[in-house]
Amino acid sequence: MESTGKCPVVHGGATTAKTSNSQWWPNALNIDILHQNDAQTHPFGPDFNYREELKKLDVEGLKRDLVSLMTESQSWWPADWGHYGGLMIRMAWHSAGTYRISDGRGGAGTGNQRFAPLNSWPDNANLDKARRLLWPIKKKYGKSLSWADLFILAGNMAYESMGFTTFGFAFGREDIWAPEKDIYWGSETEWLPPSDTRYENVNDASTLETPLAAVQMGLIYVNPEGVNGVPNPLLTAQHIRETFARMAMDDEETVALTAGGHTVGKAHGNGDASIIGPAPEGADVETQGFGWMNPGPRSNGAGTVTSGIEGAWTTNPIAWDHGYFDLLFKYEWELKKSPAGAQQWEPVNAAETDKTVDVENPGLRHNPIMTDADMAMIMDPNYRKISERFHKDPAYFENVFARAWFKLTHRDMGPKVRYIGPDVPQEELIWQDPITAGSTEYSIDDVKSCIRESGLSAVDMISTAWDSARTFRNSDKRGGANGARIRLAPQKNWEGNEPERLQRVLAVLTPIAEQTGASVADVIVLAGNVGIESAAKSAGHTVEVPFSPGRGDATVEQTDIDSFAPLEPLSDGFRNWLHTGNTAKPEELLLDKAQLLGLSAREMTVLIGGMRVLGTNYGDTDFGVFTKTKGALTNDFFSVLTDMSYAWEPSDEGVYHLRERATGAIVYSATRVDLVFGSNSVLRSYAEVYAQDDSKEKFVADFVATWAKVMNADRFDLV
Repeated sequence: MESTGKCPVVHGGATTAKTSNSQWWPNALNIDILHQNDAQTHPFGPDFNYREELKKLDVEGLKRDLVSLMTESQSWWPADWGHYGGLMIRMAWHSAGTYRISDGRGGAGTGNQRFAPLNSWPDNANLDKARRLLWPIKKKYGKSLSWADLFILAGNMAYESMGFTTFGFAFGREDIWAPEKDIYWGSETEWLPPSDTRYENVNDASTLETPLAAVQMGLIYVNPEGVNGVPNPLLTAQHIRETFARMAMDDEETVALTAGGHTVGKAHGNGDASIIGPAPEGADVETQGFGWMNPGPRSNGAGTVTSGIEGAWTTNPIAWDHGYFDLLFKYEWELKKSPAGAQQWEPVNAAETDKTVDVENPGLRHNPIMTDADMAMIMDPNYRKISERFHKDPAYFENVFARAWFKLTHRDMGPKVRYIGPDVPQEELIWQDPITAGSTEYSIDDVKSCIRESGLSAVDMISTAWDSARTFRNSDKRGGANGARIRLAPQKNWEGNEPERLQRVLAVLTPIAEQTGASVADVIVLAGNVGIESAAKSAGHTVEVPFSPGRGDATVEQTDIDSFAPLEPLSDGFRNWLHTGNTAKPEELLLDKAQLLGLSAREMTVLIGGMRVLGTNYGDTDFGVFTKTKGALTNDFFSVLTDMSYAWEPSDEGVYHLRERATGAIVYSATRVDLVFGSNSVLRSYAEVYAQDDSKEKFVADFVATWAKVMNADRFDLV
């Protein structure tokens, strides 16, 4: 009997058969985002400390090597005009430019451009060559230099080598070692489909789907040819404004970044785009991770095809100068098509001296070009006003661009305390969420004693501490309990923080801080700890929740009110709250929040079980409070959830009721968030562990450890 061998590996691209759990059961809750970046994937082991490795790095030697690299043209991918600066800047820009303020995801902080899907996005075409050009330097400095830091430093040194002075640079970005599974880049199943798919109305840029920032799948920002490839600078301006705002950039920063980015380098479209090979992730093994191979006679150099647009923006694209605005304002511009067929703008009757020398033949000159986005800089009224100021005051433009570039490339690194290296700017910037360090010279026992005697309930103390800390986002290291910004606008007014209750609790805790010399931030966290210690004692366990003093209290002047708006919770599964009008499944929102908090599936599970029996639900509801001893830190939530003497049934109110099978009596009520810990097979496996008779102490210990992790998530000063 003959048989044909089949590959036993499940391939993600299979479409003819159901080959994975998500294909067999598309509606099942997928908790993979809580398993990403497993420590087992790290090649240097669990004890690797990048911050310590950085101390061994020869920073000045590294910078010299990068400057030398810029002009060491390689035959396999020759440098335009003998200088790789434009390519390296584009690589750094696109590494950082995926950041979005809505959820803090994307950005340059993890070196994720090495992996799919980013390594194969159409907008990242030929950046695989930039990374290979950097490989000898990465190889030389090894584990003392992350790819993530190298990408951005290469961009900085490219600018420096061409005559621009950057604002500064910080090391401290640590590489990931597997593709990120948590980032939603859009629902499209093809590259560069019409923008209409992610807008309610493509003519109204504000209707772009949240949390997305780019206009099409596979782009970093906007389509350089115009919305859906149709030139219309005024409509493009509207989309630029929206997408840059979703990166936390205002109009002035947007114009500066556009002009500064296009002052050097060129776009590539001098060939037939239809014959270019597949992207790196789809190429065959002999390509060794290279993509977009052009089989034509001029496959690189002057014949490179990347965006399809062809040409440079300035007369001298390998030197920092002010030619961008000079040319933009000097000429009338008309639409032309590149050799690859892309729409681009070219000057009418350009002087020969304003044209750009060919990248290979110094005897040839070509028109400078502008994209639809560039034309928006002079056609949109506010952008034009800013462009005119930059044109008249080059020094002002350079200062704004330097700061905007620094913000673009460091926005997802979090507070300045995480910055490492000799080129970290002394100035502390408002977008870094500055916090003055708090005192450690006070008696923790005295503070806890005052809290115990304050008359506050454990629920009030635990809920307030949680609400203060839950804003933390591991994606961009923003939010958290440090700074006690929960007492400031806008957080003090957020619906999810129950403002009336919050003010009542703060009115008690603030005087304790003043009396003892502790910060309000420390007192809020200590109050939560006191509440948990009391609840554990009620359950027969003596515990002390770990605590590290030193949190500071941020001031109004240190708080960029508008930029905190995206951190506002519109749901909180941990407190069993869903904002009215939220259409997403509450269990999916819980996963998203748990991942942003840096929690594993087990940690999320134990927190939910503890928060329920503590009675910390929003509005003091009883959903999921499966216990007869509310307020005691028991494992009752899991015991009840896994007890087959009960049966669950949905109700018309959108909640679920637990009935005793024997009597038919309704005993408890719950939400989908509660029940998912019994219905999802992975989460149930953790729930069963905590429901076991021999896990009562383990449950308390794990809850306390996870609670402390959340409270200290933003304590980068302790690293």
